[in-house]
Amino acid sequence: MQIITPHFILMGDRVSSNLSVAFDKTIQKIAPFEELIEVYPDAKITSLRENSLLMPGLINAHVHIEFSANKTTLSYGDFMSWLYSVIENREELINGCDVSCMSKACDMMLESGITTFGAISSHGLDLEACENAKQNVVFFNELIGSQATMADALFGDFLSRLDASKTIKREGFHPAVAIHSPYSVHPILIKKALQIARNEKLKLTAHFMESEAERNWLDNSDGDFKDFFQTLLKQNANISDSHEFLEHFNGHEALLTHVVKANESELNTISKEKHTVIHCPISNRLLGNPTLNIKELNDKKIKWIVATDGLSSNYKLDLFEEMKMSLFMHSSAPLLQFAEELIKGVTIHAAEALGLNTGEISVGKNADMIVLDLDAPPTKELAIHLILHRYNISKVYINGKLEKS
Repeated sequence: MQIITPHFILMGDRVSSNLSVAFDKTIQKIAPFEELIEVYPDAKITSLRENSLLMPGLINAHVHIEFSANKTTLSYGDFMSWLYSVIENREELINGCDVSCMSKACDMMLESGITTFGAISSHGLDLEACENAKQNVVFFNELIGSQATMADALFGDFLSRLDASKTIKREGFHPAVAIHSPYSVHPILIKKALQIARNEKLKLTAHFMESEAERNWLDNSDGDFKDFFQTLLKQNANISDSHEFLEHFNGHEALLTHVVKANESELNTISKEKHTVIHCPISNRLLGNPTLNIKELNDKKIKWIVATDGLSSNYKLDLFEEMKMSLFMHSSAPLLQFAEELIKGVTIHAAEALGLNTGEISVGKNADMIVLDLDAPPTKELAIHLILHRYNISKVYINGKLEKS
């Protein structure tokens, strides 16, 4: 048992002071120090510096660890140019990022206060790095392939990777399923993968409506993807439209990443089925895609959270940086209210979307916590200041273990 005494604790929408937290793997009790030490006289005691803030660890629900070798290799500014550059440089990037490279990406996230992440694994090459990561990991085995003739082989590979992830038994590691996108996965494969996800109650995610190219291809089998599919896959038409794709997910809440080109009908379906949208503002900007219409999501009561995407479309894996970019992109949103929602989008709301017992400083929750060194006592605008000033993170606890100090 441990007792930690910060000057301030971020608990939901309020900041509390003169309280300590008793915890082992989970948070056992929150009360004044004198009360806790009577209950737990043998606890290890940690007292923190003046103006220290204890808050929930951050949750990065969507990141591609396997592409962490990229820095200046890929082309930015236009989605199709970026996609062609990924295909052209795929082998170089994959071969250029070994386990140590991927572990460095995990450590980068730890330094920025990320205690849980959702790894979108295309090849399974990141399994060892994610197994050894200090963070909690939801390991999304990704299914991709639009050609019916390759369906059996592609599904066999997917199953092999999924089975490998199930052999990882360490605390905080959760196998899961990812469907790449509506344009890149054959409906036969989607149905088979979703049956497994439903039967085994695995979390589910997919990319959805990231670009104008995707919009035009799914609607009319036309646009920038036309040459792409004809040249590379000898495919002249889409394999399903967006509505058919979403129908596969009915009754199984999923995390849908990007959603910047979704139409009203699709958003209504997302709302009805209680899916969660993952907002990746830096990735969208670098790939020349629109900014997510969060006001429309709020109007339709669609849940949304924030993630970094991977280093294939970002320059760092830092949720404070991601929130800052979002704060400035959405210039018409009420500043304080939006900042508070962004903080929730990387803590409690992200935990809920991933089905994890974390994301807030509350009794019974896993002790995933970070300590920030503020410059002064927090004001009512704390959420804004947390995002703008990127305070030093002096301690990181994951499942009650001190992983950074």
